[in-house]
Parts: sequence; structure tokens; C-alpha cells
Amino acid sequence: MTLMDASTSHPLTQCDREPIHQIAAIQPFGALIKVNSDWSVGHRSENCSAMLGLAQPPALGANLADLFTAPAMQALRAALVRLSGSNEVDRIFGLELVAGHGLFDCAVHCVGERIVIEFEPHDASEFVSHVAMISPMIAELEAVEGVEALCSRTVRLVREMLGYDRVMIYKFRADESGEVIAEDARADLEPYLGLRYPRSDIPQQARALMVQNRLRIIADTEAPLAAIEPSIAFGNRPLNMSMSVLRASSQVHLQYLRNMGVRATLTISILRQGKLWGLISCHHTEPKWPSFSLRTVAETLGQMLSLILDRTLIDRSERLRTAGLDLRNQLMRSLGNGASLEFGLAMIHRALDGLIAHDGMTVHIAGKLSHDGSAPGDEEFAAIAPHLKDAAADKAFSVTNIGEFIPAARAFADRAAGALFVPISREPLDYLILWRKPLTHTVRWAGDPSKAKTVDPEDRLQPRQSFAAWEETVQGHSEAWSEDDLYIADGLRVTMLEVVLRMTDEISRERQRAKEQQDLLVAELNHRVRNILNLIRSLVTQSQQDAIDAETLVTVISGRITALASAHDNITRENWSPAPLHRLFETEIEAYLNADADRFTLDGHSVLVAPEAYTVIALVVHELVTNSVKYGSLCDRSGRVHVSIDQTLHGDLSIRWRERGGPPVQPPTRRGFGSTIIERSIPFDLKGTAHTRFKLTGFEADFTIPKRFVTRTGPTHTIAPEGQKTLTSAFPQLASAPPVASPAPPPIPVGPQRMLVVEDSLIIATDVERHLKGLGVASIDIASDVASALAIIAIQPPELAIIDFNLGLESSEPIMTDLCKRAIPFVLATGYAELGRKLDQFGAIGLIRKPYGRAELESLLKAHRAEREAKTRLSHTNRISVNE
Repeated sequence: MTLMDASTSHPLTQCDREPIHQIAAIQPFGALIKVNSDWSVGHRSENCSAMLGLAQPPALGANLADLFTAPAMQALRAALVRLSGSNEVDRIFGLELVAGHGLFDCAVHCVGERIVIEFEPHDASEFVSHVAMISPMIAELEAVEGVEALCSRTVRLVREMLGYDRVMIYKFRADESGEVIAEDARADLEPYLGLRYPRSDIPQQARALMVQNRLRIIADTEAPLAAIEPSIAFGNRPLNMSMSVLRASSQVHLQYLRNMGVRATLTISILRQGKLWGLISCHHTEPKWPSFSLRTVAETLGQMLSLILDRTLIDRSERLRTAGLDLRNQLMRSLGNGASLEFGLAMIHRALDGLIAHDGMTVHIAGKLSHDGSAPGDEEFAAIAPHLKDAAADKAFSVTNIGEFIPAARAFADRAAGALFVPISREPLDYLILWRKPLTHTVRWAGDPSKAKTVDPEDRLQPRQSFAAWEETVQGHSEAWSEDDLYIADGLRVTMLEVVLRMTDEISRERQRAKEQQDLLVAELNHRVRNILNLIRSLVTQSQQDAIDAETLVTVISGRITALASAHDNITRENWSPAPLHRLFETEIEAYLNADADRFTLDGHSVLVAPEAYTVIALVVHELVTNSVKYGSLCDRSGRVHVSIDQTLHGDLSIRWRERGGPPVQPPTRRGFGSTIIERSIPFDLKGTAHTRFKLTGFEADFTIPKRFVTRTGPTHTIAPEGQKTLTSAFPQLASAPPVASPAPPPIPVGPQRMLVVEDSLIIATDVERHLKGLGVASIDIASDVASALAIIAIQPPELAIIDFNLGLESSEPIMTDLCKRAIPFVLATGYAELGRKLDQFGAIGLIRKPYGRAELESLLKAHRAEREAKTRLSHTNRISVNE
């Protein structure tokens, strides 16, 4: 049994299966020609000749260059170059296609290797004024705060701009039905604000097309269509019209609009995080055809609305997160000192007031049960408790009528119908449950949703006839729990886990095992944190050589640490599992380019990268982007960047970095730390490859990541901001500022002259090498894996070694064994505190706790020197002690 509202799984209807992207016809206010890769005509609309003023239509197989003017062909070829993928449309305004037959606005897109050209008459008189609308409209939207006010302002602006009788914003709900949340309409029209529409009104394939093609127009529901000739291409396949501007609509949809009394429509998709959030829907009672340039402005406004909406919702989430943290702190202060369960229940009830509306609460912990407010009694809860064991135990979930899932819950349905379950343990299953009383409320539908579609006697699908407001009375259900409620509940779940650990004193075997697991996780976390701190310390010290002043140093360090933080955010978002590689590029480009993000494109396979490789690649990407913005193709207004991701035949990950259009590239005269990260991090840390080329036309780099770090590939992934015109791009010229001059500390007078450092992080290893040289060590060998270290020891044994215990996929025990056989002293460098108890087992003479730096290394060398001197006088061995 699954305790959740059934809102997202629906069977496909006949309308859902209709191939609306393959209707072989277009609307007659424009015309269409499809050409093959050699520019020979493969399809044409039957109104093509009339639209172009020709005596006869273009012959199939004829070369388009024999029909269109040379400037037109040149413009079309340039548009083709600018396309970045199959879901992109390039626009050309005011183009003379046929000499002496007027100007046209063109939309160009690709279907496989085929090129589709759609054109309609150009509105020369209004074009300039249409373009001038964009800035003031965007400025007006930017000044609005709150989702409701933003939507209300948008519908007014769109109606003023386009002149439709009615403009609405239609938001999709969790059950895929829609609700009109904003409206601006003629005073004599019946208002639709607040009406709900069933999910079947917009079939699934139509929703998918709305994500691909964000603007859809129907100029006249009564106009005869212009057929595409031929209707079926070679191979018995109709032309895919998914990205078509002129695409004809399903007859079912046209009849649906006629039944509403609508003659013309225009729809703009509102996307959030790549998903359909809602629609801007325009209705008109007469035929209406806004010019292509005006529609383009409207589409731009819709894209801007999506961005501002996303920012507004993110701001709300941040406020919610802050409130959740305040709640956590309040609960921990009150409950963390051994308070009773009864006191804790009342405390939680009060703390949640104003965050999650509820009428009652139940807490079940370790067999103890407490209630507060309108909640089931002990016996009533005992009757439903066995059913809860089948529910998810790793996240909060909700229902609005628990009696639909657990019949025994109907006994208290008059007091508690809705439930928000917050699991706070797995074995035994403990819960905090918030309850809501049942409500009798009314939903206003635009017509009876049960009659959304009908079938006539000849088995043809027919849309519903009535759209009059139809009220449905819902009983036995509570108010629905919102996404915000669930978000806070998940935060409360984590807090309650901590509270339960403090409030209970379990000593059973299972609890002991849980404690041991917790200790293991804490140790692992401590190790990771110390590694991160050591990495950051090394970044700070190494970055000094790239800075000319304190301000530059702060900027360089901040950028590199931010890149690490973003990488760790992506990893922890996936619970320390492989994370999407494309997020690294998105984060860096957003941080550096902002409004110029359309100068960067990424395509190739969608790849998940293992955590141990993710932060290494993150620093490389950061340095590439930073250097490009400072010195390469992104430092002016003309350069562009293109990155492609693929897998080799052996399964390794290939990343190709290309830069074009920037200033002429000159190889740098010196290598800074940023160059070191780019050229050496992947080969050193991951055993991959890195190749850079300083071509005059633009910097190029190729990286190979071993396949063991690539856990999954998916379909082609493309990063390209909305409205982007160009695919061709390139990347950076690497350069570094002169180093900051700083006096080197005096070296230790006497110490080992040859040392071995075994460390799998290039940045940490390089930092340790720099400190040791500054302390007077003449020769330092660095190895990142067991094989390299053993080879170094065999050729030129060191006097002293620093060994990182954990080398990614292998441990350093074989190295320690070899050093012990050769009587070469070594210390362990690690973040695992428990390894300090195993020094004798490994033969190490001491332990350095990460993070460590110059002071710790200096102490190590002094202790080593003192021990060597003592060995000449004493027969026993002293253990080296290294301060953390």
C-alpha cells in the first residue's frame, strides 16, 4: 500500500496518442518549403507559389538557389550555421526571397538533415516599434514582486501588446489539471479567473511540444489549411512539424476552440527548470494574426517571465529554508537537553504554528505514543499503525483522505482526514504525524471534467461542448498539503532524528549497530572534511603566485573555492553519488557570463561523474572559464566557446574545449598555478590525459577521463540559453599574472635531502612540495599511486616519506610495506583519526593529521633530525610526534 495522493499517473487517452506533430498541413498566413542537405526541394506547401508571387510552385527536386535570390540563400545558409540543435529555430526578418516580390519574415529549423524554411509577409511599418517594446516591458516586470502580482502584470502587458480579447495565465497543478491564476479580458466577456480545467484538455504530446516549441499561434480556426506536398516522404514517413511556426492544429483542438467561441489563439509556454509550469493563453473572437516580429517580442516576454518567476520562487525557497533552520535551532534548544516526550510534543506543535497549518499531531517513538489537538486516539492509531510499515521511511509524504488508503482510518475521519507523515526512524518505524480536519470545499471547473472528451457514434473523438462554470463539492478531504509543507517536513524529519537520538536511551543490538554505523559515517565525514580543508589551504598558498596584489589574490582564491563548493553541492545533492557533469559548466557560465551566456554552448552525452573525479574536473573547468573571461575568447564581445562531451570506443570520457572569435592567442611566457591545474590535475589525480594548444584563432584543450569515473551516459544533452543564435564557439588563452614577491622563510639547516610524498591530490602534493623546498629539502619525488611510488623507491630510495593512506581506489599499504623492508622512515598523512592507533601495525613513525601545512612539516623535519642525532647516542627509537 502506498500512502500518497494519486496525482501523476494517468492512462493515455485516444487524444494523447494522436500524432499532432505529423499533420501534413500548415496555416495559410504563411508558406513552407523543406529542402534536403543539397538544398533541393523535398516538400512545399500548396500555397507556396501564391505567397511568393510565382506562376507555378517550385518543382520537387529543384535547387532552391534557382528560385531564391543570392542574398536570400546567403542569409539562409548563415541561419543554418547558427542553429545549435533540432529544437532551435532561427529567425530572419525582412528578407527578399524572390526578386521583386516583397519582403518576408522567415523561420528556419532542421529536421534531421533536412532544412525547413517557413515564411510570411514582413510588417515593415511596425518592425522597429516592435523591437523597441522589449526593454520597457522587461523593466516593468523586473520591478514586480511576488508570483501573483507578476502574473497579473504580465497578462496586462501581453494584452496591451497583442490586442487579444482575453489573456490568461494558466498554471498546471500537481494532478496535471490547470487553473487560471491571472486574467485580463474585455469587460463584456465572462471571467475565467479561478476556473479549473481537466488534464485531458491538454494531451500529453501537446505538453511535450509546448516544452520544445514555446510559442504556438492559431490565426483562424475556420480558415482552410494549406496542404504539404507530398504529404508522405520517401520511406512512408510524414514530415515532423514539431518546431514548425505554421503547423496546423488537430481538428479536435480546433473544434474545442470553436465550442468555446474562440476564433484565434496564441499560447506562450512558461517553463521552470525545463518543465512546463504554465501557459500564457490568448483568445480572440475574430481571426487574428500578429506579425512574426510582434510574436517574437511576445515570446521574449514569456522567456523573461520564466526567468523572473524562477528567481521569485527560488527567493521564496530561501526564505523557507531560513525558517526551517530557525525551527530546527528552536527545537534543538528546547528538546536537546532530555525533555520529556510530552513536553516535546507541545513544543513542536507551537513551533510549527505559522509554518505548517495543522489541527493535531501524533508522535510515536520507541513504542511510546502521544497526541495533541485533533488526532486519533491510542486504539485508533494502533489500528492503522501496521499499514504504515509499507510506506516510505526516507522522506515525508502526505494524503488528504487517509481513509481512502487505510479503511480503519475512517473511524476518526470526522476529526483527522488529511495526514502529513514525517518518518523519524526505520526499525522500529517511528513517526511524527500532522493531522488536518476534513473540509467541505468547492472546486469551480470550466465545464464538467467527467465530460472532457466524448466519442460520437462513428467512434470519432469529440471535444466537450460546455464550458460553463461547473462546481464540484468535495467532502471528506482535508486541505491539500503544499510543496512548501513537504519541504519543511523533510527538514523537521532531520531535526527529529537528532532529537530522538537525544531523547531515547536504546541499548539493543540494532541500536548499537546504528551507533556504530553513525560513528563510521562521522569518521568518513571527518576524513572528507580534513581533506577538503587541506585542499583549500593548498589552494590559498598556491594561488599567491597568480596574484599581483591582495585584491587579486582574494578574487583568485574566492573563485577557486567557489568552484569547489559548487562541485560539492552537486555531489551532496546526489547523496555523495555520481553527479551530472554539465552542472559544472552551467554553474561557471552563470557566474561569469550572466547576460552573455549565449556565447557558450555545450553538447554531447549526459554524463554522471564519480565524486572522486568531480571536484578535480570542477577546478579545471573553473580555470578554463576564468582564463577565457580574462584573456581568451570571452574577454570581448565577439568570442564564443563550444564544449563537446563524448565517450571513446573504450568507454573513457572525452571533453573537447574550443575557442573562436576572440583576440589572437599567444602562448604564455610562464605557467601560473591555473595553468598547472588545467594541464596536470586530470593526468595526476585521475590518470587521464590533458592536451592544450595555443592556436592563433583560439585556445583548444582536450581531456580524457578514465571510464571508471563515468558511471552512466544518457541521450544527447545541450546547454544553450533560450534565444541563442549561434552554435560555433571556442575557448581560452591561458595567462597568469606575475607572482607576488614575498621573502622565503629560511630553510632548516640540517634535514633529509631526498623525500618522497605520496598524495593523490595534485594541489595538495604541489603545496607540500613547495613547503619542503622552502624548508631546505633538496629533492622531492611525488607519486599519486602505489605503482609510481614503488618505482621511485626502487630507483632512488628517499630518506623520509610522507604517505597519504587513502589513494582513491587503492590504499598505500604496499608502499608502507616496501619502506619498512628497506628501513626507510615514513609518516602517515590522513584525516582518519583512528589510524593513529595503528601506527605500529603499519610501521609508521608518526602521524600528520590533515589539513597540514608548513608548520607541521617543519615540526616533522626537526623531529626527524633530532631522532637521527639521538640514534647515534641512544639504542632505542623515539616515536615522532607531529602537532596537528
